[in-house]
Amino acid sequence: MSGPGAPTASLAPKRAPARPASRGRLLVVTGMSGAGRSTALKALEDMGYEAVDNLPLSLLPDLLRAPAPRPPLALGVDVRTRDFGVGSLIAALDRLVGEHGIELRIVFLDCEDDRLVRRYTETRRRHPLAGDRAVTDGIALERRRVSPLRDRADLVIDTTALSPGDLKRLLHGHFALDAAPGIAIFITSFSYRHGVPRDADLVLDVRFLRNPHYIPALRPLTGRDAAIGDFIEADGDFVPFFERLCAWLEPLLPRYESEGKSYLTIAVGCTGGRHRSVYLAERLADRLGRQGRPVGIGHRDLDRSAALVADAAAEAESPVKDIQ
Repeated sequence: MSGPGAPTASLAPKRAPARPASRGRLLVVTGMSGAGRSTALKALEDMGYEAVDNLPLSLLPDLLRAPAPRPPLALGVDVRTRDFGVGSLIAALDRLVGEHGIELRIVFLDCEDDRLVRRYTETRRRHPLAGDRAVTDGIALERRRVSPLRDRADLVIDTTALSPGDLKRLLHGHFALDAAPGIAIFITSFSYRHGVPRDADLVLDVRFLRNPHYIPALRPLTGRDAAIGDFIEADGDFVPFFERLCAWLEPLLPRYESEGKSYLTIAVGCTGGRHRSVYLAERLADRLGRQGRPVGIGHRDLDRSAALVADAAAEAESPVKDIQ
């Protein structure tokens, strides 16, 4: 969404449903090998889940029959799991839901092939399906095998560009046991030079605003500095855009809640991810926070932009030398 003419919405707000109780919850974490399943299970364990990895599927009913009370279960499953097969796994999960009345959620962790190859190369591990062939062959075979499971998943997370902290944040947003009812919001700024965040639900493009980068005195600053805020606010299109943006966004939040959405990521982008996007992300987070909504904020590419600014300053100060 970009431009000052953002559409407005007039939808009647609905009360957000309470999150289900954790008792009887089964969270299945699956996906591509090397996409971060172990990291996800550790994060869920830190959140209060009982994490079990690579349990043979034939033993899962016995695990669910364990005496209550017990923490909710996070189960790691992939092609290395004994008895693994997509058809048999889905059938077993459907049967368990019917017999035990559990709340089942499936999380599929995906990742681009080239990043998976790099992870296997850096750790010197063999892909479980590669055998004596190239890692790329094993990845291609696994992707064909697990594609129906991806289609069945309640949540797909692409970990290609995620840090372990980013993955933990996403899991906490969707599956925290102590979360208050309603939708949790995460707002991040970003630079279009480095791509749109893959986990974004809503993307706002603010490159139409005047760019402080071209003012030498403002270039080293960030959207967190008052001088940048003053510069952006002086753009005649900013205030109308921001008010229309909020008038469009705020009525949508209770509708997302009424549909059971527990976590919303809003990404705000500009060219360098340093000035305009940072300022708007901070303004929007402040506005929603004042309404009592849980809001987190991050600036994905701010450190990268700082390095570029420092390099440019050093280059400007260095003497010009003739080519030898």
